[in-house]
Amino acid sequence: MGDYDEDTAFLGQTGPYFWTTFFLLNTVFVSTGFNGLYIVFVGAAPKHRCLVPDANLTAEWTEAIIPLGVVDGEEVRSQCSRYRLDVVRNLSAGGFAPGRDVNLTDLEQERCLDGWHYSKDVYPSNIVTEWDLVCEDQWKVPFASSTLFVGYLFGSLISGHLSDRYGRKKVVFISLAAQCLSVLLQSFSQSWRMFCVMFLFVGASQISIYISAFVLGTEILSKTMRVLFTTLGAFLFYCLGYMTLPWIAYAIRDWRTLLAVLSMTAVAYVPLWWFIPESPRWLVTQGRLEEAEAIVRDAARKNQVEAPPVIFKVCEGVSPSRTYSMLDVLKSKNIRRITLMCLVLWMAINIGYFGLSLNTSNLSGDPFMNCFLSAAAEVPAYVVSTWLLRSCPRKALLSSFLVIGGGVLLLIQFIPNTLQYVALALEMTGKFGFTMAFSIVYIYTAELYPTVIRNAGMGMCSSAARIGSITAPYVIYLGTYNKALPYILMGSLTVASSVVNFFLPETLNRDLPETVEQMQECQCCSMVPKRVNR
Repeated sequence: MGDYDEDTAFLGQTGPYFWTTFFLLNTVFVSTGFNGLYIVFVGAAPKHRCLVPDANLTAEWTEAIIPLGVVDGEEVRSQCSRYRLDVVRNLSAGGFAPGRDVNLTDLEQERCLDGWHYSKDVYPSNIVTEWDLVCEDQWKVPFASSTLFVGYLFGSLISGHLSDRYGRKKVVFISLAAQCLSVLLQSFSQSWRMFCVMFLFVGASQISIYISAFVLGTEILSKTMRVLFTTLGAFLFYCLGYMTLPWIAYAIRDWRTLLAVLSMTAVAYVPLWWFIPESPRWLVTQGRLEEAEAIVRDAARKNQVEAPPVIFKVCEGVSPSRTYSMLDVLKSKNIRRITLMCLVLWMAINIGYFGLSLNTSNLSGDPFMNCFLSAAAEVPAYVVSTWLLRSCPRKALLSSFLVIGGGVLLLIQFIPNTLQYVALALEMTGKFGFTMAFSIVYIYTAELYPTVIRNAGMGMCSSAARIGSITAPYVIYLGTYNKALPYILMGSLTVASSVVNFFLPETLNRDLPETVEQMQECQCCSMVPKRVNR
């Protein structure tokens, strides 16, 4: 088979066909932006205290039965304990006054045996209030968040094989249907366990949509449109969905209704089946030349160019090339060293990125506006990173934004509670830095690996990223013990990874390595030199 780009060069680099396909494919990424991260609102813990049943207590004892404690330097009522109800009832009936006749510190405390009273000011209903996921059971919320990212891990491993076998287009739309069904079934969850199981399927289908649509776009678009699609289009439309989520959640406060509405948005993608074509490049590799030619001729008609009589020519006598696996990524010392450093980078960046994304409901101020600002901070990051990657060294660029992202997180703990807007601004700056690092490390890693094992190398790094995202909810959970702990951990890990980055080779203005041998020659200081035409 000839070179696909050469065979379809007559289509040009732009035109109605490419622009239409570009925007239709990008609309698919909107759904990946608001599905899954709804856990920020669905799993947010509202203010709560022990429920005190009608026990004929005086007004003073009704208020005093909840002990006072110090949290982050502030005196607040306990959320997980109360003074023993039978003792308080007797003291109240005896006419004793709390604090005056009775020293409250001498009273025995007990757990919230009758449940909790929740504030309904922000969240009238979510999984926390419905299943009492607080105090001893508050670990179940980060566990639920982690099941989404475990689904990401499984989905990223499976979707590639499915799309290679059955086609990119089929996997995109089957995954959309699976996501719709999973979110809808999740809205009918009768227990926390069922919610977690369905969240795993939500994660697997969501990442399958993203990966399959991303691959379909890179294969079906021209070289010029492909660069715009992979560096800006997919990320910005994801952000559009992410920015839409808080406003939908603001309008629909009941968590079951919210999930049902989000699931139904997939119906809008049904008509796209008749407008988004299968990848002709994939059809050619499957030997389905007639179908591939039909799609390319339709593209030529829409672009108003004339197609040649024969588009794809069959070449005989081509010797089969050697296949590579993930084991080849770890065989040589140099490739193994580069891979280990890339794994550290991907894991650290994902812990920070998803940690800050999940932490928006814990920030001071309006949680819906905080989520919107967190999403909006990504837009300039993707635009700026695309512009900087054209001419800036990868190592310096990545290290700079890792230091910015991690550094501001380390500074947040020193901001007094009276300057909450400063802390919020620093957190958004950190989100900007992590998003920049996320987009840079993706391109940088692809440039490091040779063509023959690039997919395997990126797959290993993607798995490390999933481990990082699975860990992120538990990093945020540490904030229940000390508010500064998540920031210290994420900031320290990120700054440390910026040091690791300096030991990777620079790839700016270098030819991409094609073979394993070319990468083995790299001693972490040089790459294949770029040819210069004289």
